Amino acid sequence: MRSEKRSDEDYSILKRSPPHVRMSRVVWLGKRGQWSVGLVAGAALAVSACSPGGSDDGASGDREARYKRVIEDPHPRPADVIDAAGAPIGVVRAGDGSLLLTYDAGNVEDDEGPAATAWRIVGPDGRTVAEHAEHGDAEAAPAAFKGVPGGFVRAPQEGAAGTYALDVCGERRKVTISGTPLRTRPGDILLTEREPTLIYRPATRVVAPPAAVPDDAVRLAIDERGTAWSLDQPLTEDSERVVWQRDGRTLGSTAVPKPYAGGILAARGGTAALSLTRGDQVRGLSVTTDGGGHWQAVLDGGIPWRDLKRGAESLVLELLADGRLLVGEEGGRYWLADDRTDTTFHELKTPATFTSLTVDGTTLYGIADATTATYDLVPGEGLWVSRDAGREWRRYKQR
Repeated sequence: MRSEKRSDEDYSILKRSPPHVRMSRVVWLGKRGQWSVGLVAGAALAVSACSPGGSDDGASGDREARYKRVIEDPHPRPADVIDAAGAPIGVVRAGDGSLLLTYDAGNVEDDEGPAATAWRIVGPDGRTVAEHAEHGDAEAAPAAFKGVPGGFVRAPQEGAAGTYALDVCGERRKVTISGTPLRTRPGDILLTEREPTLIYRPATRVVAPPAAVPDDAVRLAIDERGTAWSLDQPLTEDSERVVWQRDGRTLGSTAVPKPYAGGILAARGGTAALSLTRGDQVRGLSVTTDGGGHWQAVLDGGIPWRDLKRGAESLVLELLADGRLLVGEEGGRYWLADDRTDTTFHELKTPATFTSLTVDGTTLYGIADATTATYDLVPGEGLWVSRDAGREWRRYKQR
């Protein structure tokens, strides 16, 4: 799902069948917004929970040769793409605990040329439910998804076109795209933060821009209460401000402490955090734990801010369901708050170097992968999961 050059009808679900019978049930959204069904050959698989998974490469050649075959295949098998990619590039969780893993096998030898992408949905029991793969080009950005109640929503790359939902069985579901801004409410999910800014409302399956966001907003976070937190960066010499709103009404604002500029925003359960930067380097946080009533600057807290060398855009800033902040940088070190006051932190011990670390509730998902396309696997490559806030990790394995 790397490239959106293909039209909506390219999506397919292929029931597991004998090798000589490869027909798939295709569902697409027609020009009039109606669902149609047809039969075509395809590469997306809806897999029975008791069906075996994995690739059947055997002695078909070394990894480099297999990798090249996969990215050059106009109709790659999901299992082959996943084997070539090694580690997922993303993981999101639906409301029932199902996971959607995305994979990208890029062109190792050139920034252009063929590539292949895939996604796989795994049920709460760890068994593969559905998977899909497609051929693309190395210049196209891989598809990204958000976990929502009942499934997953694809985050669009340009405009709202290309947005769709998948249920936990991998079936594609209609999403209504509206140009009318919605006032944020509890349950709304931020789908894309910038260019464009869009929210998703699970109750109605509507994708729309949020209402009343300041014109000068450059960052946005929406918590589960429906509070929209934005970083307002005026073009004048006025101070940058964090503004928070709900249902289209402004609840409050606070100035970013000088001499810092605002960076990344994260918000959950009445806690909000803004990274503080000088130049391209992160130097601390501005944090509220009471819904904006009081803010404090965290310029130490056990985090060696000056050791963060990868730049403000590489910062990881996430909130656990219990209000604790996770701070770190992609491909580097990570720290977790000692408690929900978010004033002191301890460094996490990870089993491998994580190129990304995300949070869902109190579960941590770390991905160890190469930072550029390569035929080889890095030490510890794959998805790692911690259900106890980073004390113990286990490598994710499917059944």
